[in-house]
Amino acid sequence: MSVLSPHSPRRQRKAVYEATTFERHILMTVPLSRELRRRFHRRSVPLRKGDTVMVMSGSFVGREERVAKIDRRGYSVTLDNVTLKTGEAKLKPLAIKTSHLVLTKLNLADAWRRRTLAAPEADVTPEERGEAPEAAEAEPVETVPAPAKTKETVASKDDDAPKNTPSPRANRKRTTPEPKEAGP
Repeated sequence: MSVLSPHSPRRQRKAVYEATTFERHILMTVPLSRELRRRFHRRSVPLRKGDTVMVMSGSFVGREERVAKIDRRGYSVTLDNVTLKTGEAKLKPLAIKTSHLVLTKLNLADAWRRRTLAAPEADVTPEERGEAPEAAEAEPVETVPAPAKTKETVASKDDDAPKNTPSPRANRKRTTPEPKEAGP
C-alpha cells in the first residue's frame, strides 16, 4: 500500500476540482502590474468584477479591458469587448483563464477591499472608487439643434431606386440539378 504525498499532483488536482467557492476566490488571484505592486506592496490580488486587466497571451495579447463576469466554476473571466465570432456570425464573449491576465487598475469601490490592501482614503481616486467624475465642475456644453431637412435635401438623384429591395441572393430560386442523360 502506497501513501500519497500531500504535495502529489493527484492531490493538487483533486483540491482544485473540489474547492469551495471561497477557496476558488483565493485561487483566482491575478498578479499586479509594477505600478500597483509599488503602490500596494503586494504581488497579487483576487480578481473582482470592475477591475481592469491586460491580456498577456492569446489572440487578444496587449488588450486592456474591464472584467465583466467571473466564472469561479470554470476558473475563467469574461472581459468587455473580448469576443469570438460564432458560426452564425454572432459575437460571443470569450472566457479567458486568470493565468493569462495582469491587473492594471483595481476596483476599490468596496471599503473592505481598500482595508485589506491598506489603501489610504486620501490616495484613492474617484475613478477607483467607481464614482463618476464630477460633471458639475465642468462647464455645460450647449447643444446645437440639427438643421431641419427640406425637400431639396431629402430628394436627390440617387433616391430613384426603391429602398426595400431584397438582396440578389434572396431572389435566387433553389433548383435541383437535372440528371445527366446516359450517352450512346
